[in-house]
Amino acid sequence: MEVRANDRVRPADQTIAKLADNGIYRTARHLQVAYPGRTPAAVVEAHERRLEALRRAGIVERIEAGVWRVPADLAQRGLQYDFQRHGGIDLNILSTLPIEQQVGAIGATWLDQHMMGEGPDSTGHAFGAEVRQAMRQRLAFLLEQGFAEREDKQITVKPNLLATLRGRELAAVGKSISADSGLTYRETHDGESVRGVYRRSIDLASGRFAMLDDGIGFSLVPWRPVMEEHLGRELRGIAVGMNVSWDFSRTRGIGR
Repeated sequence: MEVRANDRVRPADQTIAKLADNGIYRTARHLQVAYPGRTPAAVVEAHERRLEALRRAGIVERIEAGVWRVPADLAQRGLQYDFQRHGGIDLNILSTLPIEQQVGAIGATWLDQHMMGEGPDSTGHAFGAEVRQAMRQRLAFLLEQGFAEREDKQITVKPNLLATLRGRELAAVGKSISADSGLTYRETHDGESVRGVYRRSIDLASGRFAMLDDGIGFSLVPWRPVMEEHLGRELRGIAVGMNVSWDFSRTRGIGR
């Protein structure tokens, strides 16, 4: 967990306000922005998490999937919201998996996300000796497993490391759940529609995921806090990179 003073306007709020056209922010437009060292989909997903929090506070309005109405003074209202909620202190859970367990995990761990410049709070984190040692051990593990290569004294990770690690972990977990439930695991792909009843959440090395059951098969998709409001209901969305853009306006209860 990371603890930080929270007395400044969030960069995410500033970005959302800047990209908004006549008070309308669209993820499609944001996905066209390049971020060195990070994929646009990962950046946009983080901004949508922020928008969901602000929506619950009544500050922004979700019009449809990927489209939000935001106020002109979003940055200041976001700062006020954070102060009222946390009293000037920002707490953020970087990973539910202890550092020592991330070293040898088959999954896109927080250590991997930091190396790739993605994931929660991957910048500005003050590293201690324990974390630096874990990073070295993680690199050695990735090298041993064939996920990294050594050139002279330099170790470089292979392209699409996060997607590869996450895919392997989800495949293994999906196989286990399938054996217990009798349902077929369905892997999600970029651009595909995602649909199913939200049954439960699962904490993995790659993060927290939600299990969606369509009655015949199931999929494992990135979990977001707003999903808890729809537990036991059918959700629909579109896979965007390694995330999902949800249409919560079309949720339905079980049996409907």
